[in-house]
Amino acid sequence: MSTDEQIKKDMYFMQRAIDEAKAAYREGEIPIGAVVVCRDRIIARAHNLTETLNDVTAHAEMQAITIAESELGGKYLQDCTLYVTVEPCIMCAGAIGWAQLHRIVYGCPDIKRGYHEYAPKAFHPKANVTSGVLEEECKALMQRFFQERR
Repeated sequence: MSTDEQIKKDMYFMQRAIDEAKAAYREGEIPIGAVVVCRDRIIARAHNLTETLNDVTAHAEMQAITIAESELGGKYLQDCTLYVTVEPCIMCAGAIGWAQLHRIVYGCPDIKRGYHEYAPKAFHPKANVTSGVLEEECKALMQRFFQERR
């Protein structure tokens, strides 16, 4: 696949993750969305549910991984790509690593709690990471959410 084709696919699937983040926003959740893609098909869609479920582990990535594993009937997601609007936290990075996702694509960095600063080796050793896909749109949604809360 050419680089241009991959960029178009990444933008398409990140937009689907942004759709999930917008759903979280409407529900009063921190607007982070995620989709898991396997062989160019979305097999899981999720967004933060920490407030709804009163559960600090109910991050978008955790929800998406659980749905994808159920969809595929196993705990490993080696043929899958996770698209998430914000850089995964340490907890989610650990789960992503254990699920053996082969590719992780995220929108904007999380300077305060992102895995890159605190647990850069949490993903599976063969995992590939792409960052900055639709970064400004992902970042703007987060900024708007927190500005409204202050």
